[in-house]
Order: sequence, then C-alpha cells, then structure tokens
Amino acid sequence: MKVLVLNVGSSSIKYQLFDMPSGEVAAKGKVERIGEPMGIVEQKSKAGDIRVEEKVADHGVGLDRVIECLTRGDKAPLKSVNEIGAVGHRVVHGGEKFTKTVLIDDEVVAEVQANSELAPLHNPPNLLGIKVARGHLPKVPQVAVFDTAFHQTMPETAYLYAVPMSLYHELKVRRYGFHGTSHRYVAARGAAMLTKPLEKVNLITCHLGNGSSIAAIRDGKSVDTSMGLTPLEGLVMGTRSGDIDPAIIFYLGRVKKMTNREIDDLLNKKSGLLGLSGKSNDVRELETLREKGDKDATRALDVFTYRIKKYIGSYTAALGRVDALVFTAGIGENSPLVRSLACAGLDVMGVSIDQAKNSGVVRGRETDISSTNSRSRVLVIPTDEEKMIASDTYALAKNS
Repeated sequence: MKVLVLNVGSSSIKYQLFDMPSGEVAAKGKVERIGEPMGIVEQKSKAGDIRVEEKVADHGVGLDRVIECLTRGDKAPLKSVNEIGAVGHRVVHGGEKFTKTVLIDDEVVAEVQANSELAPLHNPPNLLGIKVARGHLPKVPQVAVFDTAFHQTMPETAYLYAVPMSLYHELKVRRYGFHGTSHRYVAARGAAMLTKPLEKVNLITCHLGNGSSIAAIRDGKSVDTSMGLTPLEGLVMGTRSGDIDPAIIFYLGRVKKMTNREIDDLLNKKSGLLGLSGKSNDVRELETLREKGDKDATRALDVFTYRIKKYIGSYTAALGRVDALVFTAGIGENSPLVRSLACAGLDVMGVSIDQAKNSGVVRGRETDISSTNSRSRVLVIPTDEEKMIASDTYALAKNS
C-alpha cells in the first residue's frame, strides 16, 4: 500500500510517500510560501528531483501541486493518484478526546476544530490539510495521528496545574505535552536497542530541536513531559522561552504596557536561544560563535543545556530507575557539545558518556554513547515521525 503522510502548516505542506509495510520512502517533498507572491514546490524521488518556483494561491492549489508531482511527468513515482491507498495527517492537539491514532470522519474533524483554541497556531492548518485532502481523495482512508496522544497516559499528579479545578473542568486547562509521535518512536527503538520489551523499560527521551521537550517513560508509557497546555512550557527552545515565572507576563503588561499579543509574540518568537544570545536560534551558529569565544552564544548554550540537565534529574527522581537516556531530533542527534554539556555531572545518577563515542556519532545512525561504567545507557536515536505516522495509518487503513 502507498501511504501519503501530510504535515500541513500555516503556509506550507510537507509530505512523504511510503511503500507499506516495508516503510521505504518512495518520495518526499514540500510546498512552501503558500499565499505569497512566489512559492516553492520541491520533490525528491528515485524518478528524479523536481523544483518549481510559482505562485501557490492556497492549500488547495498546494495539494494539487503535490498530487501533480507524485503522478505526472517522467519524474513522478506514481502512475495514478489511485495508487495512494491512505493518507496520514499529523495533528498537533488532540486534547483529552484522542488517546490514539484514529480514522478521520466528520466527528473527528469537529473535535479537531474544537481543540483549535488549545493550539491556535497549529490545529487550524492541520484541519485545513485534512479538509483539502478529503476533497481531493474522497474514497481514500484518512488517518489522524496526534502529537498529544502518547502523553495521555500521564497521571493527574503530572498533568494537573495548581489552579482552581474549575479551570480544568470548564476549559480543560492541564498539561498535554507534544512531540508525542517522536517520543513514542524513539522509545520503541530504545527498547529494541536494549533488547527488552517496550513495556518493561524506563526511559528519559530528549527531543531537542528548534522546539524541544523531554518525556519520562515508565514501562513504555509516558508519565510526565516538559511541554504543557501549549508547546511554550518546559525547556529553553530556539525562540520560545520555556519555563518562566508567570508573573513576568503581568510585569511586562504593567511596566512596559505590552499587550497580550505582544507578550505572546515575545515569548514564542523572540525568546529562547535567540533572546539569550541576541544573535541566533540556530545551535550550529551558536556553537561556531562559542568556539570563537563569543560570551553571548556561550551563555545561551549554557542556559539551554542546564535546563535539559535539570529535567533529566527531576525525571530520574520520578522514575526511580532509568534504563536509558535518549537524545533525538535535530540538535539531540547532531550536537556532541549539547549532549556532553547536558550529561556533565550526572555521574552521581549513574549517567556517564564516552566522549570519543559521543564525538563519533554518525548522522542518521542509532548509537550507544554510554561509558563502560554508566548504569543508565545513553543512546542517540534519529527520530522518524513520518514513518511512525505511516505505520499507524497503514495499520488502520488496511482493515478499513
């Protein structure tokens, strides 16, 4: 079965076409700058690469271009759109309703819409992608895979905030967590590397990218995670502040006369590594500056890795036994410096890395970087959220 995986943003469509159940990628591409004067359409496949610059008026036109790239011309990997057997959609927020992957029907669409208040930047474009895809491929099973679903196993002690319970009952104000598809994928791969059943392993998984989160996993299930009601809480990120004293918001409103929208923009788009360094949200650039003695870049990376270390420590206490610490996503997989700084001083908790192994990690390869005396294994595992979505989609669609 050919499974098309869609990740639809406010001005972009990213996609991969999988041959299932083998999981082989037949094509991958993206449509960017939707609605702008000039857009970009790109695709890579064994049949050849495509790149076109043209106006893409809206997401409907964007998906038209995706279908055209997949099915028309001598660089198309498919002969017909009828070869697509299912479509898997990444949906950021599933609220409490969705605890697992589901086949999409009108009721699911309505629930995703209802959760848009919880994820106003993400769910509306995700929903638009679902509606457009259902219109283009009306007879093809469509599947929703939720970033929040994996974390729905958290206990009340982890997901409740210490605010009046009426806010939870009326508005569902609670911790939801995100990056669940990635945490679920690397947890399964981590268990495989440990040669243990997933339901018998305790892990701390660190998804470190421009958006970053950490999850505590007991017996294969998420029991705590750093992101909260929204993806703003938790670790320092590329442009997001992560944990702050909430009174800062009132202080900025009172003293700086900032509006809620301005504060929201400040905390989501101008803070994090960018705010700390004043120069970049890209760890690669900051590491280069750090090597040259730049104090701002050094400070930003030190704060970033210190926050990671604090969460590792707290989740170690929560779990009691940690079989492995896992690093994944763009920074987690590719930055020996971040891994080294985050693990420095954790010997007291039984976490120790071999610096030669850490520096020698090959991009895209699963690697054990533990030292010989480390009680907990330390693993670097490339995440593959799209493959996880394709696997879930295939499992549901083949029986639909």
